[in-house]
Amino acid sequence: MMKMYVMCEQYWHVIWFLIQCRERKYTPTPSKNKINFRITLYKTQKVSMKKNILILFAAFALLAIVASCKKPKSDIGGILFKESRNKIFKRVDLDDYAAVFDSVLKAEKKNLTNPVTIRKFYQDNENDAYFIAHFAPKEHLKTLLDYYAKAPEHGLSPDYFNYTELKPLIDKLYDKHAIKTVNEAYRVIAHTELLVANSLLNYSSAIQFGVVNPRKTFSRYYMKTARPDSAFYQQVFTVQDVKSYLDSIQPKSSAYIKIQDALKNNTVYQGLTAEETRKTFELALERLRWRNKPSAKRYVWVNIADFTLHYFENGAEKLSMKVCAGKGPDQEDGPHNHQTPQLSSEIYNAQVNPVWNIPQSIAKNEILEHVKADPYYLVNNGINVYAKSGEKLDAESIDWSSVSASDMPYKFKQAPGNENSLGRIKFQFPNGSSVYLHDTPAQEPFKMQVRAVSHGCVRVEKPLELARALYGDGKKFQLIEKEMNEDIPTVNDIALTPKVPVYLDYMPCFVDSRGNIRIVPDVYKLDAILYNRMKQVLY
Repeated sequence: MMKMYVMCEQYWHVIWFLIQCRERKYTPTPSKNKINFRITLYKTQKVSMKKNILILFAAFALLAIVASCKKPKSDIGGILFKESRNKIFKRVDLDDYAAVFDSVLKAEKKNLTNPVTIRKFYQDNENDAYFIAHFAPKEHLKTLLDYYAKAPEHGLSPDYFNYTELKPLIDKLYDKHAIKTVNEAYRVIAHTELLVANSLLNYSSAIQFGVVNPRKTFSRYYMKTARPDSAFYQQVFTVQDVKSYLDSIQPKSSAYIKIQDALKNNTVYQGLTAEETRKTFELALERLRWRNKPSAKRYVWVNIADFTLHYFENGAEKLSMKVCAGKGPDQEDGPHNHQTPQLSSEIYNAQVNPVWNIPQSIAKNEILEHVKADPYYLVNNGINVYAKSGEKLDAESIDWSSVSASDMPYKFKQAPGNENSLGRIKFQFPNGSSVYLHDTPAQEPFKMQVRAVSHGCVRVEKPLELARALYGDGKKFQLIEKEMNEDIPTVNDIALTPKVPVYLDYMPCFVDSRGNIRIVPDVYKLDAILYNRMKQVLY
């Protein structure tokens, strides 16, 4: 690199020299003395000749330096001859190879996962066989194949990484007698180079980010999830030591390794068939590859599928409890979607003795029916009625029999108190689904195994313990504890600083705090959606 820098610096020196030469002007002035004029003219011609010679010399120097500034191409012929002892490779001409590679790249463009990225790399490098130059020595191309062959250990298909196409090509490159002509050599080298580039990008992305994009797979997925970007792809094109690189990107979380070992050992989970277990493990590994995992020192993690909440500090679980989540397809009594969304956010406050602003969907589909059946329903449940303008109305003065759900003119709010559906506290975090963690007066559902009973929010079994974990034992927590037990409750928002990350995740297969693999019912039936999407991508 330093040598190239010096050469290119010389290039600019030559340009400067040429400019200086052109700026020097020798204009002879006619003299009354003819002899002096002739002498002046001779000097001018002599200077002009010297200047032309200098410019010509500089031009040749410029061409030489420009040529030296180009990136040197890899001696792929020499490298492959050394590895295979096939003399055909000695006849490889780099310019002829580059032309063949360009035609192969154009022909195979539609079969590449990242054609724009790949084409730009080779355009910038004049179609140099970068990966063969770095991976062919010491049979590291075969090392690459070994990793692809083990893709099923990750629940992936080797052919997603062009294994079936690559193996015979790579075998030919190392075989002394397989390639008979230089034209055949060009084609084999070009196809191998292109497939290695494509497969390495795919493998790097799949292992580090997952095969599918969950945001494009699930309708209610709002977790911050990193995906491969241009910087990531550019980094892949700098790999030189393939084994070190592939070792470095293997997933290393204890949960991943635990489930991966179970998959490799053909473990069958109790109550499931071998095929059902295998699919469940493969989907779990895919979910674990998504870059949406907590990284903060403190965070709250809710596993919707398991109906549990866990609070972590410095990687250790400090608190766990049951939760109730949104209804799944089997719990709905109509064409509704009350599933708790998958999302990530930050808890910024706790509202003690909250007011419940009842969503219009609940008002139309549930509250109105209760009111028509029982005129005292609103009073008994502490629910107030408001006009759309915000004016509070007298519920008893309204003829509810004439109110239509399709044209609901009212809004409902439930006052703070023991009957409030949000209980005595809710933990708020920004999200577009209007969900939160909250207390509840309905304790019976916590005795159920499948606790898919809410309209989407997460009801927590031990709200006061969660508040203590988040706020500590200081004055704020003491205030929360005091006000949650007030006979005359009033709304009070208590800020949480610093904010604490919260994750509403969905993991039907996971490793619990004791290190055991657990598989729970897929209440939202998301596994089938994910499995079908993975099949589309992989096969």
